[in-house]
Amino acid sequence: MCLAVPALVVAMDGEMATVDLDGVRKAISLALVDGVAVGDYVIVHVGFALQRLDVEEAEATLALLREIGAQADGDNGASPA
Repeated sequence: MCLAVPALVVAMDGEMATVDLDGVRKAISLALVDGVAVGDYVIVHVGFALQRLDVEEAEATLALLREIGAQADGDNGASPA
């Protein structure tokens, strides 16, 4: 199974970019996607941006991934008493 995740482009240098995913920064290639700018969200898989995403779609996907992660960790999202 493969997983491609949305990441925020925070810096660019030619066909390379630095993306941020919840504080994790990674260098990726932009060779497969045209028109990417700092502040855009891109779908990232194995070090390559595959496509641009609109902000709403990216944030909704990231929220779902956080929810899945919290459930996997046994956290129901409730505040500690």
